[in-house]
Amino acid sequence: MSANSLHSLDVAHHIHPVTNLRRHERQGPIVIDRGDGIYVYDDEGREYIEAMAGLWSVGVGFGEPRLVEAATRQMSKLPYYHVFSQKAHAPSALLATKLAELAPAGLSRVFFTNSGAEANDSVIKFVWYYNNALGRTEKKKFISREGAYHGITIAAGSLTGLAGNQKGFDLPLSFARHVSRPHYYRNALPGESEAAFVERLGKELEDLILAEGPETVAAFIGEPLMGAGGVIVPPKGYWQKVQEICRKYDVLVIADEVINGFGRLGTMFGSEALGIDPDILVCSKQITSSYQPLAAVLIKDEIYQAIADQSEKLGTFGHGYTTGAHPVATAVALENLAIIEERGLVARAAAMGEYMRAGLARFADHPLVGEVRGMGLIAAVELVADKETKARFDPVGKVGLKLFDRAHDHGLIIRAIGDSIAFCPPMIITEAQIDEMLRRFKITLDEITDWVNAGMPDA
Repeated sequence: MSANSLHSLDVAHHIHPVTNLRRHERQGPIVIDRGDGIYVYDDEGREYIEAMAGLWSVGVGFGEPRLVEAATRQMSKLPYYHVFSQKAHAPSALLATKLAELAPAGLSRVFFTNSGAEANDSVIKFVWYYNNALGRTEKKKFISREGAYHGITIAAGSLTGLAGNQKGFDLPLSFARHVSRPHYYRNALPGESEAAFVERLGKELEDLILAEGPETVAAFIGEPLMGAGGVIVPPKGYWQKVQEICRKYDVLVIADEVINGFGRLGTMFGSEALGIDPDILVCSKQITSSYQPLAAVLIKDEIYQAIADQSEKLGTFGHGYTTGAHPVATAVALENLAIIEERGLVARAAAMGEYMRAGLARFADHPLVGEVRGMGLIAAVELVADKETKARFDPVGKVGLKLFDRAHDHGLIIRAIGDSIAFCPPMIITEAQIDEMLRRFKITLDEITDWVNAGMPDA
């Protein structure tokens, strides 16, 4: 089939997620045909550095033969089986055990889903079920943050704090509340220190819990480092303050590690890097390097015990997914985690992250750059109209989208979050490849600077 035919078929029939659908009809897709390491290639043979690891997720790179072989072996032996009604298979049991070993202390029980959004939906139901089991039938509200991303299903989409994922969908639902994102550069008051900023955010959280009634607030959910909200690194002491307040009012702490987990921040889990002791942890993406759809919910044993008692009382724990704990997905995850450990990719992500962020820091003096931020092997460059005042471009996102588009012409796939440009390459990236990634970014940024200086013409 010709490339033109494929493009036409895609436009005619395929509804794309997180996409301006009319813009897609006008411009058509970039069809990615194959991948190799940190690179992907389109159907015309053009090479791109995948500086976003797909969707923050291909930790071991594209085309890893061991993952293909693991999937093939399992597909040949047992291509599918469920885990309902006390059924089990080896890959899921072994993976649950492995996750319990790797996770922060106490997270010993594991439930599998197909995606991070499903996992966070499951968390909501787990917490409601848990509180019902304890007779706390009003303790059902969740507190999330502005700019958070926890998925796009109806319940998880309510936890998300991004207008683009909620407008037009009648979200959020009434159980969800949101507090400020911990972005010091954007949200600090004039002259406010980081310590004072943390105290103010802590007071905001405590005031909300008290206003809602602690007996109604079940959990606080947050990404250790926020991803889709702009790669927001919390200030020192932020998570300690959040946990102090949550413990005071018997509010569960949920770490959404869908992006942070399995090495991205230079530790196995972001909770380790930022001093979080979660009651529940959610992971996905790099669990299989996204070679297969898989996510997991890890919970502390005391929560599990209450849930298990309730399941006996009611006759069942009536929740699950047909393809949850899929044998092929869990087999691939086991091999993926083995590769991460054997090749030292967690430590490598820390080292390459430091190198990448040092390279990006050289753009800090650029006239369009307001802030360079990041942690581990994830970073963002925020573009501004005025460095002194931090004024945003009007409209927000126009410059970021233009840079995103032009980067393709220079063989670079990044992500524009408004006017923040995110970088999250595969953990196998080398220093030389980072240098080339930054070279392609500089060329693109220089072109965008000329365009901005010309008045940002639409043509």
